[in-house]
Amino acid sequence: MKFKEIKTTRAVSIYFLIILMGCVSESEKMEYPETKKELFEESLFSKQIDDPYRWLEDFTSKEASDWVNKQNDLTDTLITNKYQKEIKEKLEDIWITSDISIPFRREKKTFYYFNDGIQQQAVFMMKYCDECKPRVLIDPNKFSVDGTISLSDISVSPNGEFLAYSISDGGSDWRTWRVLNIDEAEETEDLIEWSKFSYAVWESDSSGFYYQKYQEPEETLSDINRSPQLFFHKLGDEQKKDKLVYEDKKNPDLSWSIHVPERGSYRILSIGEGTDERNFISISFDKSLNFIPLVDKFEASYRFLGGNEDTLWFFTNLDAPNGRILSLKITNQNFKWTELIAEKSFPISSASIAGNKLIINYLKDTLSKVEFYDLKGNFIKEFPFEGNGTLAGFYGKLDNSISYFEFSNFTSPQKIYELDLDSLDYDLYWETKIKDLNVDDYLSNLQFYKSKDGTDIPIHIAHHKDLKINSDTPILLYGYGGFNISILPYFSKTFYMWIKSGGVLAIANIRGGGEYGDNWHKSGMLLNKQNVFDDFAYAAKYLHSKNIGSPQTTASLGRSNGGLLVAATMLQYPDLFKVAIPQVGVLDMLRFHKFTIGWAWESDYGEPEKEEDFLNLLSYSPYHNIQEDVCYPTTLITTSARDDRVVPAHSYKFAARLQERQSCPNPILLRVESRAGHGAGTSKDKQIDEIADVFGYALNVIKEK
Repeated sequence: MKFKEIKTTRAVSIYFLIILMGCVSESEKMEYPETKKELFEESLFSKQIDDPYRWLEDFTSKEASDWVNKQNDLTDTLITNKYQKEIKEKLEDIWITSDISIPFRREKKTFYYFNDGIQQQAVFMMKYCDECKPRVLIDPNKFSVDGTISLSDISVSPNGEFLAYSISDGGSDWRTWRVLNIDEAEETEDLIEWSKFSYAVWESDSSGFYYQKYQEPEETLSDINRSPQLFFHKLGDEQKKDKLVYEDKKNPDLSWSIHVPERGSYRILSIGEGTDERNFISISFDKSLNFIPLVDKFEASYRFLGGNEDTLWFFTNLDAPNGRILSLKITNQNFKWTELIAEKSFPISSASIAGNKLIINYLKDTLSKVEFYDLKGNFIKEFPFEGNGTLAGFYGKLDNSISYFEFSNFTSPQKIYELDLDSLDYDLYWETKIKDLNVDDYLSNLQFYKSKDGTDIPIHIAHHKDLKINSDTPILLYGYGGFNISILPYFSKTFYMWIKSGGVLAIANIRGGGEYGDNWHKSGMLLNKQNVFDDFAYAAKYLHSKNIGSPQTTASLGRSNGGLLVAATMLQYPDLFKVAIPQVGVLDMLRFHKFTIGWAWESDYGEPEKEEDFLNLLSYSPYHNIQEDVCYPTTLITTSARDDRVVPAHSYKFAARLQERQSCPNPILLRVESRAGHGAGTSKDKQIDEIADVFGYALNVIKEK
């Protein structure tokens, strides 16, 4: 290994000239703030890997921070334009919209989030009865002046008397838990620190809750998170008295979640590894929490749905890539598995138990199809809901008579309905109304195209019905393609802003997601990951072949794993895109496992320490595949300085090398938010600023070409 500082390949000779001009002529190459370059080479599986910007992995250092400030200064100058200003003004106008989350009930109390569109963060509300006036339980806008400390997760005790809630500081995944006495509107002295990737799971008697905790790190934003512990916290106790329920020091990559059925004394322990959905299942017959295995093979996913005194219900994809529903009958500590609902030709998106019914939400070509069954698996009816889009919700308890669900798609804002679980009739409970939005003015349709290997891929295309679509039309192509996550039709102010600005929105349901079950996921993971990039590229080719935009009018956008998608595709197919916008992306595929929870993604990406996986990762790793003689699209890389999930070093290193090697005047810009994380909990103002910057810049590049 060699380590030596060498002279940077970029200077700042005309940096201030660029700031004054705000543009670059076609004949000159873009100049960027000076970036230190170091000779750093290592041999991995007989491959010489150079990493001249590894120093940026120390992303909290003063040197890295100074570099980021200069990058932001340049970006702020070049992204300022009339479209950015117009979009920000429109967003600030349409954002002022009252909105709620899908409600849920505990005893006679109803809980939900409410956002009036003016405050930075949504508040958590409660109603004592249907006719009662709602009151605010938690107002996260009081946590900080700028709205960057957010309310993360909430959990109401079974008796409806206590609320456990967690707080995130500046977008971090680390959580601090507190408890509120709901009726007295007073915070208790309970305090839980250093929790991460955890819910608060209440005991049935509401005496306390279970949570997952990691050891306090030396560096909170970058240290690897391993060896979690499962604890039980009794209300009123200090955290140091919490009972350790489960840990496995020999297997530090395992993590835990516990389930407490509504009835019965047994407890269910789910044991998983990283983001791999396969898991073990163990059971304890009483509160002693002495667990014995139910499922001891790491071969399928088991999701606990609910249970009564002698029966448990699970979703599983064991021998069923599209999923099926099983019951587990418990008699004198003996078990009997029974298939209640067999696998169908389309996958189960979600399943729940409420009002003594199994509610199964299927996906049929990415659109929701809901069916009701009794607890013995007997079919009751298909849900008679009119409308093509996404249905979500249907949560509840065994004895609930009321549940709630939501409907939306890319052009229809959320509508929430109250569902009578006895009659299965429903009534409108809430409708989100966006200023000046007439749903009938917009169109959204589902089409299919063939990828490189001939696989049919669904793509949703949405736009204003009066838009004249041709090769000059701005296109926003969005995708994700990983971790069994389905990108389903839903209404987003972000996407609506693009459509409202005269563009076409295209959502490609590429492989790697869960739109067609486990097989769809597997065909886009590990050694099949290249399919994902081809699917995305061929979505652009399909649009262009239909005269829906062109390579000169197409912007690609993706976040997190979608940031990897955008970056890898723009490198492999640079001629298909005018603008590329990789956001909080995983961009160094040889070192993603070195930070925080990155190791957990090996289930989807592979293990860089294994040769076959390493070579596959190297073949598409964005940071390692930037060429010196290629003209890449104009690129706006966005990240956050406090992102402790996909650490910003990914984006920093990618930006530095792409700036160094770009062979044409197309700018490579880096936008870094200082008080935000991976995305969750971002304040209203910061969301608006980011959307305006990203879309305004993309439209300016496309329209002013």
